[in-house]
Amino acid sequence: MTTEPAAGAVSPRLRRERQAALYRRAMESLPGGTDSNFRAWGEDTIYVDRGKGGTVWDIDGNEYIDLRMGYGPVILGHGDDRVDDYVNERMRKGVSFSLTSEDEVRTIELIKELTGWVQKARMTVSGTEATMHAMRVARAYTGRTKIVKFEGQYHGVHDYALISVTPNNMAELGDEENPVGLAWGRGIPEEVSRTMIPARYNAMDVLRRIFERDGDNIAAVIIEPVLGNAQAIMPQPGFHEAIRALTKEFGTVLIYDEVKTGFRFARGGAAEFFGVTPDLATFAKAMGNGYPAAAFGGSEEVMSVLPDHVSHGGTYAGNRVAAAAAVKTLTIIKETDALEKIHATGRRVQGGLAEILNEKGLAHTFTGHPSMFGIYFAETAPTEYRDWATSDHDLYDAIAIGMHVRGAMPEPDSREPWFLCEAHASGDYVDRIVSIFGDSLDAALDARARGETAPAPKD
Repeated sequence: MTTEPAAGAVSPRLRRERQAALYRRAMESLPGGTDSNFRAWGEDTIYVDRGKGGTVWDIDGNEYIDLRMGYGPVILGHGDDRVDDYVNERMRKGVSFSLTSEDEVRTIELIKELTGWVQKARMTVSGTEATMHAMRVARAYTGRTKIVKFEGQYHGVHDYALISVTPNNMAELGDEENPVGLAWGRGIPEEVSRTMIPARYNAMDVLRRIFERDGDNIAAVIIEPVLGNAQAIMPQPGFHEAIRALTKEFGTVLIYDEVKTGFRFARGGAAEFFGVTPDLATFAKAMGNGYPAAAFGGSEEVMSVLPDHVSHGGTYAGNRVAAAAAVKTLTIIKETDALEKIHATGRRVQGGLAEILNEKGLAHTFTGHPSMFGIYFAETAPTEYRDWATSDHDLYDAIAIGMHVRGAMPEPDSREPWFLCEAHASGDYVDRIVSIFGDSLDAALDARARGETAPAPKD
């Protein structure tokens, strides 16, 4: 990592000259200086140059072990030659025809083979589009209007998804027994938000009461099988089975949002991992190793509303680049031990972090799965989004920011889990991650003892 010491300070400091200049330039043209609110970190916004394997470099030459992996898509590693070579070969034949290629067909065949339960599916470009189309299919199939989603879960940025996502003040979510639909940001019509019913993750009694009140008008329950937008909080034993039974009882479609968990927790995603079969699922991220590939699909019966009764399309849906990337990535996941390597690497990282935290006597829990996990500082493990407020997330954020200047990059917000890729299994990645975490933890605790606070991450 290229660093220079700050005057009179012991800790390292990132070079920022070129990025500071590009930030000022970008602010003249892009709101927040980026193409996504989630990348806008004010004057600390990072402008990337390149990535390879488990490492990225910014335009000032600072090197980081990447623990964000683009929020999860890069399952194999940046610039994976196997995927890129296949994509380059295929794209030379043309990219976008609004006609169907064999790679599109093979992508869906691979999704069917890997999941074992998906019977029909279609490609789209992003996870946002996938969840939007899945909700529409569920409404069309059932003839109902309302959809239940869980607090703290993120299903993309269309209007129906941006309800009760990431408030810092848990009081804004309403009473625990009767959560309110909290729109995330302006511009979402109240009529749209009223079609979404928020529920509490892992609170089956609340979900049962919602169904007893509104079940006849609930088209679907959409759920991230783990609470991926809040440290990957895991379900309590029996939670998914109970949801599956409840949705069948009321004739409601169960949608698994596997945009994060799909082809990461297991070859068949979280549905395989938890042993529960939904009616529909959405996939993206890991299915293309960073290329913009996504899909939604499910049982033949539910998907039968397409193509005659439901609108779905997209100029870039199934484009040659995305389809080729999906074919190669899913084939690698199917035919190699890539996932086993990732899972083993995650367990090694967690073991090293646990040793450091236990030596410090810090209460903690690893949430989620070894391939996608959070570090939760509290005496008891979380079960829902509201628990995040009771954790020492300020300590986590300080550690994460400290890791950046030492050469590793987790998201500087405790709600976002660490993501690992196959490339992290090679070389000395694990030892370096653990060492950087340990040094950053020491610095954060020393700063806290002096009454100092780390700068808050930007929304």
